[in-house]
Amino acid sequence: MSRKTYIFDAAAMTVRKVTKSVWTTVWSVLRVLLVSLSLFIVLYLVLSLVISTDTEKRLRRENKAYEKMFASVPEQQELLSKSLEILSWKDGKIYEEVFHTQAPAVDPVGSLDFLFGADTIPDGKIVSYTSRKADALMKTAAEVDAQFEKIYRTLAGEGFVMPPMSMPVKDVSYPQIGASIGDRLNPFYKTEVSHHGLDIIVPQGSPVYAPAEGTVEEVVRTSKGDGNTLVIRHSGGYSTRYLHLGEINVSKGQRVRRGAKIATVGMSGNAYAPHLHYEVLLDGAFRDPVNYLFGSIAPEAYPNFLYMSINTRQSMD
Repeated sequence: MSRKTYIFDAAAMTVRKVTKSVWTTVWSVLRVLLVSLSLFIVLYLVLSLVISTDTEKRLRRENKAYEKMFASVPEQQELLSKSLEILSWKDGKIYEEVFHTQAPAVDPVGSLDFLFGADTIPDGKIVSYTSRKADALMKTAAEVDAQFEKIYRTLAGEGFVMPPMSMPVKDVSYPQIGASIGDRLNPFYKTEVSHHGLDIIVPQGSPVYAPAEGTVEEVVRTSKGDGNTLVIRHSGGYSTRYLHLGEINVSKGQRVRRGAKIATVGMSGNAYAPHLHYEVLLDGAFRDPVNYLFGSIAPEAYPNFLYMSINTRQSMD
């Protein structure tokens, strides 16, 4: 049973029934909703800002730890950068002290820096240069083809003997290549002397292998001069010499096959550091050993080997 509301009208001395309008009812409902929403917001803020869950507490602790950690990162980065600069400078000084030349770049012949300024060159000059370059390349290609034909005929001819074409030590990269033949600065006398072989800088005790089949012609064990020395005679008038060896694993007159272990790298005799001094001779005349390594070096790596052998001023013996 619904309740009815009455009021006393003092002016008229009567009692009358109270009637509610629609807007009054709507406003009452809205007021209740607003109060409820306000209470909900207040409760949410209390729960979120005052009362924290275990996950939130853990995340806050981690954030504080990260803030402390990251505050020192720029300083550590600057310190590492300076340390790398100092190490790079020291490496360069050591290289200059040993070889009397600047340390090579990561790829000394592979830089394309000369192309960076191409946008400043007029198009007409680029076209003209490209045309001349293309003509020169076509002429060079024809010459290369002719040389290949000559090589093929030589290889197919009777009596051809393959020279020793393998690296006498394994797993060598171009930074390990030292001075080759020519006048080089001697590390002991500090004057230029004739250098007849290729210095290959490898750790002491590294195996030395025969680059081709042959016969051991000479074995010398001494602590002076060239140190422990081994000479192998190959077919076609070729012979190879190995200086400053450690152990020698073959004897004079012994027949060795290509790839057989013949000795180990040492620093016997007048050697500045452990390395293999490798010589190639044809009919008693010294040849540049870099030209006889194609059996072990990829074509794209050969220019770097050649660069190092030419530009290293000081020998290791």
